[in-house]
Amino acid sequence: MNRGRTATTEASGIMLVRGSRGRARVTHAVVVIFLEFFAWGLLTTPMLTVLHETFPQHTFLMNGLVHGVKGFLSFLSAPLIGALSDIWGRKSFLLMTVFFTCAPIPFMRISPWWYFALISVSGIFAVTFSVIFAYVADITEEHERSTAYGLVSATFAASLVTSPAIGAYLSAQYGDSLVVLVATVISVADIAFVFFVVPESLPDKMRLTSWGFPISWEQADPFSSLRRVGKDTTVLLICVTVFLSYLPEAGQYSSFFLYLRQVIEFSPAAIAAFIAMVGILSIVAQTLFLGVLMRTIGNKNTVLLGLGFQLFQLAWYGFGSEPWMMWAAGTVAAMSSITFPAVSALVSVSASADQQGVAQGMITGIRGLCNGLGPALYGFIFFLFNVELNDIPPVAGRPAQVTEKSMIPGPPFLFGAFAVLFALLVAIFIPDHRLDDAKTCKTGSASAAHPQSAGPLATPTSDTEDIEPLLQDSSM
Repeated sequence: MNRGRTATTEASGIMLVRGSRGRARVTHAVVVIFLEFFAWGLLTTPMLTVLHETFPQHTFLMNGLVHGVKGFLSFLSAPLIGALSDIWGRKSFLLMTVFFTCAPIPFMRISPWWYFALISVSGIFAVTFSVIFAYVADITEEHERSTAYGLVSATFAASLVTSPAIGAYLSAQYGDSLVVLVATVISVADIAFVFFVVPESLPDKMRLTSWGFPISWEQADPFSSLRRVGKDTTVLLICVTVFLSYLPEAGQYSSFFLYLRQVIEFSPAAIAAFIAMVGILSIVAQTLFLGVLMRTIGNKNTVLLGLGFQLFQLAWYGFGSEPWMMWAAGTVAAMSSITFPAVSALVSVSASADQQGVAQGMITGIRGLCNGLGPALYGFIFFLFNVELNDIPPVAGRPAQVTEKSMIPGPPFLFGAFAVLFALLVAIFIPDHRLDDAKTCKTGSASAAHPQSAGPLATPTSDTEDIEPLLQDSSM
């Protein structure tokens, strides 16, 4: 008996050691996001050059078309990938999304046409955030999930603090080829990190109980999910809020840096410093302020506050004509970055434990659609108002044209402000779910989904082996 007990103890000890070594952590998600977007941040300057060389006429309209195809494909594929990751696990789909998102990078120098074609097609799998947020939801409790989402979103901002400036410096000193090479190496490192280091986050017990339930077409059809959204008022309001708030953000991201250079007359060094300032302040907002706001004013009010900052920021961008106005609006933009992690936390609370991938996939799909519509819409509005966005140096011997500053230098940003105003009005009607009520509902849905767990040998839905201990909130 003693030998049997000793053998059992040793075996359990070995299992604990293995489990502790291979346990999924939020830091895994942070590293994956940082490397992916750091690689793309390096390509900010070369991207503008390749765009202008490949599409000399209506550069940003063509940019919007390319990203429009990518965004629409992401919209179509995000629910399916999210649902499949709920059954087959996160790691394999995380590896797939990172690979296809980074695959176009080396083709920037090999063949620009193939590069833009691959960017468009990569939208089928370029939904890393969907899998990452589901990954984080697997290993965190509800009360700490907003903090974890804020950390992941802050990592996205951190990856853009220095990467555009580094890419611009390397491009000026050594050429675009070196920048593309460095970005490719970082992308390969990110893929290798996912393959060799990142562990599976979805508990085995959840995957094993899901194998008998294949994915139906209704789960994978994004339009079917949108029709189901209409039946749930809360989810409908959240999705409309995400669409109206992220549409101008996506358009702004595609054209704002060149807008600063061409219309506001920022120098390249000032643009790099602006990106760094907004990135650092966004990190502070999403790591420090977000957790405090979530605990003090609640999830819904945090979303409303973030939308208010975004409204003020876009209006300032639209009417601002001086550099100091852009710097001041940039500080407000950093505070508006709390909106999406707060919305993601709100969605995660509303979804059951085995539907996190589907829920986050739906939100990511809407953001993917905005990533396509936003750049095209902004480029079209700039075109309608005759705002020249082509960064073309003046011809030698010919004086540069002096453009008069209009009363509204940035019409697309003013349009974005109106869109966010509607998003704010919609978000007001989102029900303010209490965390305790959400936990009760989730517990009931989990027990209903797994009735066999009611036996004496049942395993709790979330145990300490699946929870990231570093995010425990002692105040809760």
